Amino acid sequence: MQGFEPRFRDFPDYILTGAREVWEGRAPGQALHRLYHPAIIHRDARGIAQGVDDLLAAQMPGLAAFPDRQVLGEDVIWTGNDRRGFLGSHRLTVAGRHTVEGPWGPATGRRLRFRVMADRFAKQNRISDEWQVTDTAAVLRQMDVELQEFARARLEQYDGDEPVFCPEVDVPGPYTGRGNEVNWGLAFEQVLTELMAGEWQAIRSHYDRACQLVHPGGAERHGLAAAEHFWLELRAALPDAQFVVHHRIGIEEAMLPPRAALRWSLTGRHSGWGAFGRPTNARVHVMGISHAEFGPDGLRREWTLYDAVAVWMQILAEVG
Repeated sequence: MQGFEPRFRDFPDYILTGAREVWEGRAPGQALHRLYHPAIIHRDARGIAQGVDDLLAAQMPGLAAFPDRQVLGEDVIWTGNDRRGFLGSHRLTVAGRHTVEGPWGPATGRRLRFRVMADRFAKQNRISDEWQVTDTAAVLRQMDVELQEFARARLEQYDGDEPVFCPEVDVPGPYTGRGNEVNWGLAFEQVLTELMAGEWQAIRSHYDRACQLVHPGGAERHGLAAAEHFWLELRAALPDAQFVVHHRIGIEEAMLPPRAALRWSLTGRHSGWGAFGRPTNARVHVMGISHAEFGPDGLRREWTLYDAVAVWMQILAEVG
């Protein structure tokens, strides 16, 4: 990889090793300044961080809450080249004991495990653009904290115009690509597009009947009925919301099954019964990332995350 440190054998190794050095190491500031562009644009449910110092300040309280944390990289589904740069959709598990008071509240001493998924764009050894989704609901479930209660408390601490990331506060970054045209990514996009159009038969047409599913809240489920329930519940809550696929990757690599990664959003009114309870008509933006693995009988594994706390913050901000 032209311009990258020779110690990285390929782009997935750059992403996995870099994440471990930044978020698990004892000197995150040094690693951030070495591997992140000075003008990095980082988006997550809380909003936007611009610049390395802003990103470090935003992440440090969460890092401090889990001083023995481990960052376990599961996969990087990637596209790109030396000339245009590379984008990797990164899936990882964070594990550690909650021993310091911070953004998750008073220290509980509990050992927690939750997933993070992020699209990261890098060129010349520097990450300059990224979109990140944390399974906040999984953290709270393990701490026996209600989502709405936590969302309300976080909202009361916020004094800005928008409590979470949404299109109105987005900042254009250096990456303007939409991904690649590999068939696995196109197929996964087609499945989600059909589901968001109410064509629920897409589950039985395209999923393996023994599919393994990972969803927000740390939920791990199996089978066609579970897949249908998850997507139906989400769509039913936002029946008229606009579904947009912002980025798509399909990939085939030696010793790995065909895979795909999508970054998508739903933007519209909470006008239906579903994943977020009684309809409120609040305007909601959901940023989601989904990964899939395919086998001989269809989509066999799926990981989908969105930040449920961010959704509840938007609902509560509008309806009280």
